[in-house]
Amino acid sequence: MTGQDMAKPLSIIVGVGPGNGLSFSRRFASEGYAVAMLARNQERLSEFEGQIDGARGFVCDVNDPAAIEDAFSQVRTSMGPASVLVYNAGAGHWDNVEETSPEDLESSWRTNALGCMVSAQQVIPEMRAAGAGSIVVIGAGAALRGRAGTTAFASAKAAQRSIAQSMARHLGPAGIHVSYVVIDGVIDLPRTRQAMPDKKDDFFLDPDDIADAVYRLTAQPRSAWCFEIDLRPFGENW
Repeated sequence: MTGQDMAKPLSIIVGVGPGNGLSFSRRFASEGYAVAMLARNQERLSEFEGQIDGARGFVCDVNDPAAIEDAFSQVRTSMGPASVLVYNAGAGHWDNVEETSPEDLESSWRTNALGCMVSAQQVIPEMRAAGAGSIVVIGAGAALRGRAGTTAFASAKAAQRSIAQSMARHLGPAGIHVSYVVIDGVIDLPRTRQAMPDKKDDFFLDPDDIADAVYRLTAQPRSAWCFEIDLRPFGENW
């Protein structure tokens, strides 16, 4: 990384895939940020590095706190302290309470809740030292409602939202803006298009539009911070 890149503010995106994570990385890079992209797949990260100037990929499994600590240490050493953290990692199992195993529940919780907390802990000290920073947690409508087939996922997302809310109340006085984004709808991806070929374009959430909303959260003035926003297509029945 060049000295010029080191002088840029740093945005860390945790959970970078071809949808929201890649769009977040592009959006912050376009705003003059250096970008650290964290994901499990090295091959995919290498591909994304070639698409975004000033972006670097770091392998990280958010189910493993030690792996999170190691990845953030690498980022800190090679790219400097973070100004923005976007926690976009999310996964879950889709079964009712009779079909959900303890392993399913724990796996969903580790990805959505534990990984979120441990990731935030890595950047809080440097944000405190700077007296500023932004942590954005990407959630889901499931955080607000447990449907019959979302026992593991909804409970994990609800825990994630509570963690974000606790962080926001604790860290706000230190100048650190914590926010939670409720994604309520289907993301426009090749796999979702393939699974839903009868749906029109305006049924889907565009990742670039989500990224724009997330960036704007991090640019809000301190006198009017928002904790939670919900994003959905205009035609969504909610």
